[in-house]
Amino acid sequence: MSSGNDCQPQTLAKPTFGERQAAELVERVFGLKVSWIRPLPSYDDQNFHVRVSAEGADEYVLKITNSEDSQEPDLIEAQTRAMMFLSAEGFPAATPCLTADGNIMSLESGGTGPGSKKYMVRLLTYLPGTPVAKITASAQILYDIGRLAASVDKVLSEKFQHPSVKSLHRSQFIWNLANVPLLDQYIYALGQNKYCAVVEQVIEQFKGKVIPKLSSFRACINHGDLNDHNILVDSSSASLENPQYRVSGILDFSDMSYGYYVFEVAIAIMYMMIESPEPLSVGGHVLAGFESVVPLTAEERGALFLLVSGRFAQSLVIAAHTALLYPENKEYLTITAKTGWKHLMTMFEVGQEAVEKTWFETAQAYTHRAPA
Repeated sequence: MSSGNDCQPQTLAKPTFGERQAAELVERVFGLKVSWIRPLPSYDDQNFHVRVSAEGADEYVLKITNSEDSQEPDLIEAQTRAMMFLSAEGFPAATPCLTADGNIMSLESGGTGPGSKKYMVRLLTYLPGTPVAKITASAQILYDIGRLAASVDKVLSEKFQHPSVKSLHRSQFIWNLANVPLLDQYIYALGQNKYCAVVEQVIEQFKGKVIPKLSSFRACINHGDLNDHNILVDSSSASLENPQYRVSGILDFSDMSYGYYVFEVAIAIMYMMIESPEPLSVGGHVLAGFESVVPLTAEERGALFLLVSGRFAQSLVIAAHTALLYPENKEYLTITAKTGWKHLMTMFEVGQEAVEKTWFETAQAYTHRAPA
């Protein structure tokens, strides 16, 4: 769910390639003959599922980055190099297919819109699996997702080195969790929505209670968008009645930035709440998995409620804003809103103390047993 280094999402220009144009792009830039191509849902980039006739039935994702982010090649290079690094480290991340001239990406013109815009194009290996959003997530998979979130950030922060990594310092990036106060300029998109008051409350509490503590949090590189559509799972058992899932893919590194470990666990908790029939219980399982790799400090734990609330506010407000710009993509843009508003309201109705008690007691129980 990227929106560039700029904090102005309205400057985005989503690509408008048709299937035939996209297939021609694959053939011209990557030298592969396309046998089948279909569009995939996306936020502000354009993605296609591609099968090529060479080497059997190899599958890829053609990723055409929006024209705004395409002006930052160092940033896209950092994201792509991070994916390659994680794959080499044994994580289920996609890797790029090189262009015909040996590069990991190429700047191309095209699309059906007015004017001639340039878009960064990559062809990534296709990761099979089912999005977490499509399953009923067990305590075990929630724990595993928390553990994955911590492991990704830890290995990136401790071992990933590349000249482009400096581009991940994105101080005004609207999706960085430190930038919840920037939502002030987008609340108008909610109109006379009854939820405005709770968003304003989140922003004010965030300014007063989280921003002053940022310097005490431990810094790292964040994936930044481990949502329920960006984590894939497959079933590791033959039982249809009681399938056992394992994580099989991590998608979409376009929200990578320097942040803090506690940001990643808050983002994962928020998105795992979206589809859950018992959303307030989710956090403890994700937290337990995260803390099995990176235990949080008392100050980081104390900010968790407002960080989860802040991510809800970011997702809901920015989606409403972007849906005004791209009404044709409203259904995808407002996926989170279907349950997100209800969950955010419930968090505030139940209150920080009670929600934290549920999370922390659940996480504490894991110190005495394996995840259920």
